[in-house]
Amino acid sequence: MRIHHLNCGTLCPNGARAVNGSGGWLEPARIVCHCLLVESDGGLVLVDTGFGVEDTRKPRQLGAAFALMRPRADVGETALKQVEALGFKAEDVKQIVTTHLDPDHSGGLPDFPLAEVHVFADELDAAMNPSLRDKPRYRRVHWQHNPQWIRHRAEGDEWFGFDGVRILPDLGTEMLMVPLAGHTLGHTGIAVKANEGWMLHGGDAYFHHDEVATPPSCPPGLRFFQNLNNADRKQRLANQGRLRELVARHGEEVQLFCSHDPHELDLAQAATASAAAA
Repeated sequence: MRIHHLNCGTLCPNGARAVNGSGGWLEPARIVCHCLLVESDGGLVLVDTGFGVEDTRKPRQLGAAFALMRPRADVGETALKQVEALGFKAEDVKQIVTTHLDPDHSGGLPDFPLAEVHVFADELDAAMNPSLRDKPRYRRVHWQHNPQWIRHRAEGDEWFGFDGVRILPDLGTEMLMVPLAGHTLGHTGIAVKANEGWMLHGGDAYFHHDEVATPPSCPPGLRFFQNLNNADRKQRLANQGRLRELVARHGEEVQLFCSHDPHELDLAQAATASAAAA
């Protein structure tokens, strides 16, 4: 099994010091959309999609909030174009597993219309029938093609002290959805058994690597953004605490990363390149 760490969208809001924790206060920040492409025995699996091709052509369809985040309209960063650059076709992506359905995680769904899309039922229900507060975050344009939704419930097996829902057994890929609600009501992490151990894609459970360090810290801009956009702040902070405990106890067994930290993406891509060259 081979796993690719992809950046499927870059956001460049002003205020690098407030967002990335370094650089100037007025310099553009760098926020990535860290996705996974898993080459399994039964086809390709995407973990999140980042932005889609149409999002790069029509950024306004992402909504007003994303205009402030200044997305880079680079079609080459989309999951579809990166899949094609690796020699595959859109139809080779058999499964998409989503951490949640915000546009920067689900925008590429229309580019893979034949894929089955795995999502927690609470997340799908919130996206299909959003509350007044949630209407800006869920963009119907990303599922007008009627995806093949596969609904999951947050119950199943235990994974390093977390609940887990094992999925995709027929593809020969050990993968679990690990409930991490808070950012959205149906938010989940995605655990993948790699050749060298486990990795956990934490989605938007946290935004900066120092949030899962001990003691934790977070740049002020990211802290403000998370408090503004969480569906359940108490649960989000509780799950961050559980992730810190996971790192402290099992950091050598589990590689943890989130969706938007460029430092974590750079480390993962460098490690992959080093292993490939060895």
